[in-house]
Amino acid sequence: MVSDEPAARNARREHVIAGGYRLIEAAGRPAVTLVGMGAVLPNVCEAASELASSGIAADVVCLSSADLVFRALQARRGVGEGATRILDDIFPAERASPIVTVHDGHPHTLSFVSGIHSMPTTSLGVSDFGESGDIDDLYEHFGIDTDTIIGVAVDAVREARR
Repeated sequence: MVSDEPAARNARREHVIAGGYRLIEAAGRPAVTLVGMGAVLPNVCEAASELASSGIAADVVCLSSADLVFRALQARRGVGEGATRILDDIFPAERASPIVTVHDGHPHTLSFVSGIHSMPTTSLGVSDFGESGDIDDLYEHFGIDTDTIIGVAVDAVREARR
C-alpha cells in the first residue's frame, strides 16, 4: 500500500524509477524473499500472504525494471557505471534470504538477483512460448501460479534450514 505521507510517496516513486521497491516486508527476518515483475504480482502477494498464515515470513520485492537493477549489480561489480543504492534499498543485507523469482517471461530474466547477496534462487517463468488459453490455466501450466510459488518457497526455506 502506498503511504499518504509525501516523503514516503516520493521515496516509493524514486524506487520505482530506479528499478524496484519493497512491496511487503515481513515482521522480523524473512525466511524467503519473493521477487515478482509485472502481471504476476497478485499471485506473488497472495503466496506471501498464505506463507505468512502458515508461519513462513516472506518479503515481496516488485521489480519495475529488471534492466536497471541488473545494471546496478553490474556497476557494483565494476562492470559499467551507475548508481548501486537501489540494491541496498530493495535487497538490504540484513534481510537476505533464499529467493523465488516470478516473471511471466523467461525465468532467467530475474535469476541475476541471486548474485546480490549470494542467496540460493529458484526462478519461475515461461520458457516455452506459443500457448494460448485462460490466464489462470496458463499460469498453472507454466508454474507461475500461487500454489506453485508457495510450494517452491516452502522447498527453498526447507533447503536453507538443512
